Amino acid sequence: MKMYLISENINTYTGMRLAGVEGVVVHGKTDVKKELLKAVQNKEYAIILITEKIAEEFPEIVSDVRLNYKQPLLVEIPDRYGTGRKEDFITNYVNEAIGIKL
Repeated sequence: MKMYLISENINTYTGMRLAGVEGVVVHGKTDVKKELLKAVQNKEYAIILITEKIAEEFPEIVSDVRLNYKQPLLVEIPDRYGTGRKEDFITNYVNEAIGIKL
């Protein structure tokens, strides 16, 4: 099983290619949708990596794929500029999930 990257950033793409991960650089909503649907239909890919910026700009596309496809796993990764999440996002996520403040 392989990983596949969908990025809007050439630097993230280049770094992942150096690590052996195939991928594509997209620009715009139609490219994102086309490449994401093509990737989820390819049975070789177990994990699809998308940058957080894509997930933030096109949440309806990402949500649609997550709801309608059980596999592959869709993972959001930060690009070279870092994450857009707060420092304690994992703690907040756990607190919301179990309902107990840690």
